[in-house]
Amino acid sequence: MIGLCLDTSSATSVAVVRDGRTVARARNDSARHHAESIAPMLRGALDEAGLTGALTQAGITQVLVGTGPAPYTGLRAGLVTARALARACGAPVHGASSLDILARQALDVLPPDAEVLVVSDARRRELYWALYRAQGPDDVAVVSGPRVDAPRQVANALRGADALLVSGAPLPGHAREALSQAPTGPEVVLDPAVLARLVAARLDRGEAGRLGTEPLYLRRPDIQGQSPRPL
Repeated sequence: MIGLCLDTSSATSVAVVRDGRTVARARNDSARHHAESIAPMLRGALDEAGLTGALTQAGITQVLVGTGPAPYTGLRAGLVTARALARACGAPVHGASSLDILARQALDVLPPDAEVLVVSDARRRELYWALYRAQGPDDVAVVSGPRVDAPRQVANALRGADALLVSGAPLPGHAREALSQAPTGPEVVLDPAVLARLVAARLDRGEAGRLGTEPLYLRRPDIQGQSPRPL
């Protein structure tokens, strides 16, 4: 089983997982230029994993992608790439929330009954967030969210929950200030290889419905089409 994993919710990150073991990684920490960087990163990771040559001959059995929440442009680059790769490989494509990935990483190093509230920068002085607890050793259960709110609303949600705050990347200053009193969990950097664990756990439980690749934008687009005028 060879999984090609990618996420473009913030940074651009790629991993190759063979039989549960990560054999290659690549990462670009820029939160922009995902479309330009993802192709060479994928090729580099595949070469590192020894999967040279045409994609159709690489033996990839599944393509896994983070579905956000994230701003439109970067997230779309990852999802479109994942779907195109899956089609080229003749492999299924599965998705899971990028916040799920971060939650699982944090819960890996916390007590079994811990809860974490995971946040990421949504820009426009807002945060994406969701509250999680562990669901077995490889998956997470969503307690609340995902949502997009102002940092003060996230702080209120934390005060009503016995949870630790987790962020996969530095937050802007106004968000750090609003959440300065929050109990913090372990530092994590999003690892797309964790997608292989989440997807395997959900497939084992017959929950393929949780593995769609629809993007989690959580906002209406800035530009809306006008409703047709009545005749």
